[in-house]
Amino acid sequence: MKIVLLVFGKTDEDFVNEGIRHFEKRLKSFFPFEMEIINEPKLHGKLDIKRQMDDEAKLFELKIKDTDEVILLDENGTHYSSESFAVKMEAMMNTGKKRIVFIAGGAYGFSPEMKKKITNKISLSKMTFTHQMVRLIFIEQLYRSATILKGLPYHHK
Repeated sequence: MKIVLLVFGKTDEDFVNEGIRHFEKRLKSFFPFEMEIINEPKLHGKLDIKRQMDDEAKLFELKIKDTDEVILLDENGTHYSSESFAVKMEAMMNTGKKRIVFIAGGAYGFSPEMKKKITNKISLSKMTFTHQMVRLIFIEQLYRSATILKGLPYHHK
């Protein structure tokens, strides 16, 4: 089972990249993990917001396989505590799917069509984070869930 975090655009903050690398190294001892970056096409930021979200949705769909378990990281998704997210991760890992793909949208989130198509959604918080910070926060939560499931002393109640 491989876990993929599919993201749109590069992270340009060094401290975010450093944190991502830190937790990617830690995750490798639990399961195969990959953060796949979809490069932003030229002039993408000059398009209107709806067009940006629609174009991003098409690019995300090219990376998703029919056999994947796909979850959107969406502000209107289900809220989990770290412990309940660990239970959710365990259940998804036991489905027999080859890949669990989490998708973090661009700066404006997901198109309404993509939200209708992919009904499995998780919210990281009621607060709003930059689309770049979401990457680091989510990877840390993946690591935290793995340590909870293994009974390791990273998470404190």
